[in-house]
Amino acid sequence: MTSQEVRLCGLLLREHFGEVVEKVGTQLLRGEAQNLRNILQETGVSLDLVKKSLCVLVQHGTCMFSTGRKGLGRPSEYRASCHLILRILRYPRYIYTAKTLYGDTGELIVEEMLQRGRVTMSDIVKVVADRLTQTMEEGQSMDYKEVSSAFSKLVETHFLQRCPRAASKGAADTPEAPVRAEPPAPESFADCYSVPQVTLVGRGKRQLEDAEEQSVAKKARMDSETHGDEGIYWQVNFERFHLHFRDQAIVTAVANKLDQTGGEIVRTMLRMSEVTTPPDAACTKPLSANEIFRSLPAAYTVPRQVLDQYLTLLVDDPMEFVGKAGESGGGLYVVNLHRVLSNLARATLESVVQERFGSRSARIFRLLLKKKHLEQKQVEDFAMIPAKEAKDMLYTLLSQNLVQLQLCFLRSIARARPGAVLVRMLERFVFSSGNPQDSRLCAISHFLSLHRQPALNCQDAASELLQDRGKPHPQTSV
Repeated sequence: MTSQEVRLCGLLLREHFGEVVEKVGTQLLRGEAQNLRNILQETGVSLDLVKKSLCVLVQHGTCMFSTGRKGLGRPSEYRASCHLILRILRYPRYIYTAKTLYGDTGELIVEEMLQRGRVTMSDIVKVVADRLTQTMEEGQSMDYKEVSSAFSKLVETHFLQRCPRAASKGAADTPEAPVRAEPPAPESFADCYSVPQVTLVGRGKRQLEDAEEQSVAKKARMDSETHGDEGIYWQVNFERFHLHFRDQAIVTAVANKLDQTGGEIVRTMLRMSEVTTPPDAACTKPLSANEIFRSLPAAYTVPRQVLDQYLTLLVDDPMEFVGKAGESGGGLYVVNLHRVLSNLARATLESVVQERFGSRSARIFRLLLKKKHLEQKQVEDFAMIPAKEAKDMLYTLLSQNLVQLQLCFLRSIARARPGAVLVRMLERFVFSSGNPQDSRLCAISHFLSLHRQPALNCQDAASELLQDRGKPHPQTSV
C-alpha cells in the first residue's frame, strides 16, 4: 500500500473513531503483524487505550488477530487491512441501497449495523423499532415483528451474515497458526445465513424526557431479558453489496443500449441467480426462457414472443450481455458477467480518449485495442487517417501513456548470401499495459538511425545485438 492510502485510512479512522484509534490503526498499516508490546512501544499510548482501540478496530472488521507465529504461548498478533478501512467511504451508498430495496426499516438496520460493527439481532430490532417509533405520530409505534421480518429479508438475500465464531483455545494454541489478514469467507461455516428463533414480543418505545432515567431503565431491561440469540452476532456482508453494485451497472448499461424493458429482463435474470451464483463466477446459472417469463414483474406485460426477441437481441449484441447455453425449456440463457464488465471498462476508456483527444484519436485507440499490435503504417491505413495526422495523434497518445511504443527486431536469412543476417527495426504501437518507463522506450533514439537505413547485410549491427545477448558473432558463408 502507498503512503497516501495509509494517510487516507488514518483520516477516516480519526473522523469515525478519534485520534487514539487513528494512531493504533496507522501503526498496524505501516508494518506487518504486530503484538501488543510492539504497538505500545511505537505509538506511545497507554495500555488501556491501546486495548480499547484494538477492540474498536476488531469490532468493525478493520483489524484481524491471531495467535503468535513463533509457537505456543506467544502473544496474539494484530494486523490491519487498508482496503477494509477504505470501505468506510461507501457507507452512505450501502445505506441508500438498503433503503431502496427494503425501505426505511432496512435503511436503519444497515445504518445501525455499520455504526456498531457486530451486534445481536435482538439489540438491532429494539433500537430500530425505537427509532422508527420516534418518527411516527403520537399514539403509534413500530412492532418488533415488522423489524424482524426486514432483518430476515436482508439475511435471506445475503446482505447480512453471521460473524464467524472465535476459535477455541485448543485450536488457537496449535503450532504455526497462520496470521489471518483477510476476513473469513461467508461460506466458511454452515449456519452463516440462518436466522435464529428470537422471542421478541412488543413494540418500539419513545425516548423519555429524563435521559438519566431512560438509561437506567434501558440497562435494567437489557440485563434482565433474554431472547434466545445470545452469543450470535451479525455483520454487514460488504461483498454482497459490491455484487449488487455490479449488477446495477450491468442493468443500467443494458437499459441505455436497448430500453427499459431489456434492462428489466436482465435485472430479472440477475435477481433469480443472485444467491446461487458464486461471487467470482464468469456467468450466472443457466435460466430457461420459461422461468424468465414467469419471473418478470407484473408491471411489465411482455408477451412471450417479444421476450424471445429481446433475448435474441441481447445474445447478438456486440457487448455480449447475454449468452445462450442450451435449447431446453425454450432456450437456456446466462448473463456474461466478466465479458460485460470487460466491455464496459473498454467503452469507458474509449469515451475518455474521445473526450480528451477527439474522435480520430479515439478511432486509433479503438483500433489498437482490437488489433493489439500495429505498425505506424498499418495504423494509417486501417484508420484511414493521413500519415502526418496519424503520427501526431500517436505521439500525443504516447506522451499521455495511453499507448506504448514497442521495438521489434526481425532477423531473416538473405537469399543472395546464405548465412548473412538482416536486421531491421519496426516501430509498433501497442496498448499500454505495462510500465511506462520501459527501458525499450529509452532506446528509441539510439535505434532510429538503424530504422532509417535500408535492409542490407549489416553484420556490424547484428554482431553488437547478438553479443549483448551472449551469442557468438555470426559467420557469413560465401
